[in-house]
Amino acid sequence: MAQPANSDAVAAAFADGAAFVPYLVVGDPDYESSMAYVEALDRGGADVIELGLPFSEPIAEGSTIQEALVRSLDAGMTPDRFFAFAEELDVDAAVVCMTYYNLIYQYGAGDAGSAGPRRFVERAAAAGIEGLVVPDLPAEEADPLREACDEFGLDLVFIVAPTTRGDRLDRIMANVSGYVYVQARLGTTGARSDVSGQTTESLDRLRGYDVPKAVGFGISTGEHAERIVAGGADGVIVGSALVDVVAEGVADDRSTAAVADRLEALARELKDGAERGYRARATTASQ
Repeated sequence: MAQPANSDAVAAAFADGAAFVPYLVVGDPDYESSMAYVEALDRGGADVIELGLPFSEPIAEGSTIQEALVRSLDAGMTPDRFFAFAEELDVDAAVVCMTYYNLIYQYGAGDAGSAGPRRFVERAAAAGIEGLVVPDLPAEEADPLREACDEFGLDLVFIVAPTTRGDRLDRIMANVSGYVYVQARLGTTGARSDVSGQTTESLDRLRGYDVPKAVGFGISTGEHAERIVAGGADGVIVGSALVDVVAEGVADDRSTAAVADRLEALARELKDGAERGYRARATTASQ
């Protein structure tokens, strides 16, 4: 089943090998440090970067990312500062925004405008954002955002849980573009020491849909990335393991440069693992 495709940059990220998709909260722990950290991920091999726009009620997030969102909000992050950040950012990777629908829907409503997603999407496109990930938006209510994304050329990424099946899965996959975020396990985000056995089942369920499948939730090492891509994923999404590095830097009062170096090294490890998994899968397929 073919899916809509809007962003050439996101499509290109998945066109040749396995994509590495890291996530960080913009503005954590402050604007300048956050800029250095995101650019470090780009140097480490990121293909798509998910930029978290903080929201006060992040229902899909574990404690690691919730604390990062609080640090960002405390440092003064707002949607307009987020867009300024995206415009200033100097990276080769495609950039997508991960946030919650209330922020998108209400953006600009106080400026003699009306609530709805179009103004947010228009501003995001102007800032160089290539797509949106909206964890709390049901596919059944996504048509206005889907239409706005189509109008301004952004991809709309949905999350598919291990329990998503039947008509609901078909509805999600009819609306998704760019890539589908395959949730590796039930629960909230957070780094883990193992890889969930639910991942293979989820990937098998999605094989009939012509859209890249990127697996997230719990990936923290290059070995994890290798195993997931070798098992059929088109990419890996890593958030909490990277946010942990930022949090440790805050707790230990490390310099921005030292934290950026650690993020770049971990990004390279994860990207290398994904590439090993892709080569292993290609070898198996040719035998």
